[in-house]
Amino acid sequence: MTLYQPFLDWAVALLHERLALQLYPIPAGFESKQAMVGKGKRLLSLMAVAVFPREAFAKLPNFREVAQKFIMQHPELTHNIHLPSQPGERGRLMLSILNEAKLRRVLSRMLDESEFLSDYGIRSLSRYHLEHPYRFHYGGQEYKVGYVPGDSTSGMFGGNSNWRGPIWMPVNLLLLRSLLQLYTYYGDSFTVEYPTGSGKYMSLYEVTRCITERLVSIFLKDESGRRPVYGGAEKFQTDPHWRDLILFYEYFHGDSGAGIGASHQTGWTGCVARLIQALGYVTPEIVLDTMSPGEVAKYRV
Repeated sequence: MTLYQPFLDWAVALLHERLALQLYPIPAGFESKQAMVGKGKRLLSLMAVAVFPREAFAKLPNFREVAQKFIMQHPELTHNIHLPSQPGERGRLMLSILNEAKLRRVLSRMLDESEFLSDYGIRSLSRYHLEHPYRFHYGGQEYKVGYVPGDSTSGMFGGNSNWRGPIWMPVNLLLLRSLLQLYTYYGDSFTVEYPTGSGKYMSLYEVTRCITERLVSIFLKDESGRRPVYGGAEKFQTDPHWRDLILFYEYFHGDSGAGIGASHQTGWTGCVARLIQALGYVTPEIVLDTMSPGEVAKYRV
């Protein structure tokens, strides 16, 4: 119940820019169009999803009452978000900011190799902005937001962190988890083009597996015997004393997969070990037999 109200507030805000600006105001003098960078590609909206059995919903009368009251006040939401009224795989219900039409639109951008889908995972900003940076003027100066796949080109935020292009492992992990959640509701009947424009269609489980393989490939030797994670660092690429010692970088180049930032991020980048493990034992049947990706751990061998 505590998280349900903010969920609905954001659902409304995504539909109405004026309300979004009330929740998170933009400083005076700045154009509201700044919020337009990446509009239509809000990948984080994929994470606002919960799948649960029908009987669980029946045991929450207070929750149902609050939900129904809110929907009566905002009937436009029924056409724009996915409410827990439509049964999916095995009769499950789902609450999601994205209805099926919007989900397909977001995935079409996320799985486009000219936008978010890199050879090594999901980028933090669409590559579209490499040639089409967003520009705005303030105080007689021009500012822009463009695709920067590697080290930051700006001294802002300390200059050593960049969310405008590189691949971040924790964000990718959350996106993969959300795709599996969606798969437990939609099942194999829901397919999307992967990559966008390829003409090949896959289930969300298959898409999750393919993105996982791209992430894992950052650390594996390619056909030439080089690991993308080490980029042009010849000591780590060729020296027999160093080439098999894997470092866990803070984030990764959006085009080459080379490690950037701190090299001791065993906390969030180290979770790639769980992805490697999942590739070895998680099957579509295991995912569909669970309600939450976290429960898959009980199948570990």
